[in-house]
Amino acid sequence: MVKLNHLKVVYFQELNNKIFMIDTHAHLDSTFCDISRVVGLEAVILSGSNIENSKNNLLLAQKYPHLYPAVGIHPQEIADDINLLEDLANNSNLVAIGECGLEFVGQVDKEKQELYFRKQIELAQKYKKPLIIHARKAIDEVILILKEYKNLRGVFHCYSGGKKRVKKVLDLPGEWFFGFDGNITYEIGLEEVVKIIPKERVLAETDSPFLTPKPFRGQENQPIYVKYVYQKIADTWGESFEKTEEIIDANAKRLFKI
Repeated sequence: MVKLNHLKVVYFQELNNKIFMIDTHAHLDSTFCDISRVVGLEAVILSGSNIENSKNNLLLAQKYPHLYPAVGIHPQEIADDINLLEDLANNSNLVAIGECGLEFVGQVDKEKQELYFRKQIELAQKYKKPLIIHARKAIDEVILILKEYKNLRGVFHCYSGGKKRVKKVLDLPGEWFFGFDGNITYEIGLEEVVKIIPKERVLAETDSPFLTPKPFRGQENQPIYVKYVYQKIADTWGESFEKTEEIIDANAKRLFKI
């Protein structure tokens, strides 16, 4: 577990008396990324990957008011005891369940992944929280599972379903968003995807310390680099940075109720 008293925190900067931008997906603990890199942002959503990381998220958010915790078990972390997650989910500071979902890359236990995914969907229903969805090489299967449930909302983290699945996501019961990360700055196809998604359903993420955008690709990512995601989306929309920020920040606040 991360030792909070050993973390050097740099508080959020204000530019022209305005704190700006929201990173809706980051991993900030001793394993992933130093919390001191959270600079210049209004808020950061801490995505959960496993039980220990989820506990850390709750501790960090309790100490630092601009960090908002999610708890969840990533499909690559299904060795963890799913039954331990409920105690973490029953927390008044919690803003989301996840990241959770399916990842069908290599030799994986698809049945156990689905079991863990469904249990986290049920937690989201029970505690009325949005889901942070991880779907890698399994987005069609994830959509089929989500269709079975009511009273859900959430975000497809690092959306990779292409143009042809946008409508399928939008047609799901509830309100669903599309998260875009640093790879939008170098994967041209993602620009075309962004163009066909309603602006009120787009979120900006970093997935720190992964998916670093240009011009820092190849280095460790950090939440402040979400500004490059905002800028790329602004360029794709043909909007000003300020207008794009206004739209995306409103989306994040609506989904996560922050």
